[in-house]
Amino acid sequence: MSCNPEGRVPAFARGVRLQRDRVREQWVIQAPERAFIVDDIAAAVLQRVSGDVTLAHIIDDLTTAYDAPRETIASDVLSMVADLVDRQALVWRS
Repeated sequence: MSCNPEGRVPAFARGVRLQRDRVREQWVIQAPERAFIVDDIAAAVLQRVSGDVTLAHIIDDLTTAYDAPRETIASDVLSMVADLVDRQALVWRS
């Protein structure tokens, strides 16, 4: 396991997925017996979580897509992913 969190690969935990609720027009993380509503910014991050790419790759992709400072995006992404790992919605692959 890497000491640098950006070198780690996030993945959705077993039975968890990101889904667009078309009725309510919002993004939702569906998990067994629970759900989390996520905003469009969080959804942009989570749509890039494939279980195959590192956080660094996701952060770099978002930096390019939104033409925003990498430091700001990295801070926000790392915080959000850590929270979702704590909630057992995401896990680390490596």
